[in-house]
Amino acid sequence: MQELLGSRGCRWLVGGALRARYSRRIMKDDGPIVIALGGNAISRENEEGNITQQFQRTRQTVALLADVIEAGHHLVITHGNGPQVGNVLRRVELAAKEVYPLPLDICGADTQGGMGYMIAQCLNNELRQRGIARTVTAIITMTEVAPDDPAFHKPTKPIGGHYERELGEQMQKLYGWQMVETSTGRLRRVVPSPIPVEIVEINLIRRLARAGELLVVCGGGGIPVTRNDDGDLIGIEAVIDKDRSAALLANAVEASTLLIATSVEGVALDFATPTQRFVDRMTVSEARQHLADKQFPAGSMGPKVGAALDFLERSSHASPRVIISALQQMADALAGKAGTRIERD
Repeated sequence: MQELLGSRGCRWLVGGALRARYSRRIMKDDGPIVIALGGNAISRENEEGNITQQFQRTRQTVALLADVIEAGHHLVITHGNGPQVGNVLRRVELAAKEVYPLPLDICGADTQGGMGYMIAQCLNNELRQRGIARTVTAIITMTEVAPDDPAFHKPTKPIGGHYERELGEQMQKLYGWQMVETSTGRLRRVVPSPIPVEIVEINLIRRLARAGELLVVCGGGGIPVTRNDDGDLIGIEAVIDKDRSAALLANAVEASTLLIATSVEGVALDFATPTQRFVDRMTVSEARQHLADKQFPAGSMGPKVGAALDFLERSSHASPRVIISALQQMADALAGKAGTRIERD
């Protein structure tokens, strides 16, 4: 056979066999998995976060995603942009005397496009190197919010870097930023984070997801838009929480699982105290009670657990689940060996 086809023909046969085997794996899934990557998947807290570093971290992250894809799971990927959009906005402020400013929704669009490009490029390369003939596509995505959302009067979404208290207070006075203490002695800028109502491109995303396409969508929670009196879409200055958007996305594509990848190994009770303990499994009612007991702060685990409840309470899937795990443990978490699983009662 090799003599008849030559090396190119053999590669074609092997590639075809691999694609067929991969397609059969995909058919075993009872719904796509939405994976929500945190901004830490692209930029680490202790790094400058320049483009070289972002590509390096992205390559590390997509290797983990490729492990999940190679195991036969059908993914729809979304990601946060907190560190990145804060840096873009800071660049705008520093350049204000030289070039025109950019509003926050455009900053979000810029980071969504740039980060989507990095994830798609690096994941396409990783899949090619593994012999998996799939193409990853990033889609610029808008997310509609209510113009009268109370969040516009109470900013809670941290963006940009962390500042030691003295410098943070100086920046607050100099630029009028609103700041919150994210850890002892460290401050971070916050902006409005309204609740996502609808993903504008969802019909297209749904069709592509049902066709088995690998997608990167709703980056940074989606570009925040609202509608004017004529019903036209217009941008609005905010950064939507990517976990809330991920829940909306997961329900819209009828996902079996929402996996929220973060910087910690799972959901902990009494976090950062001597009695801290990680939880392997929670029901919806248990999670709701822990939220009521203020176990999960608004600036960290609170939105993730809230997003989990949003997804589970609205899902049309027979047995939906949410997994919150460390980025490096995604494959093990899907296999039930790591992370925190949240399920219906």
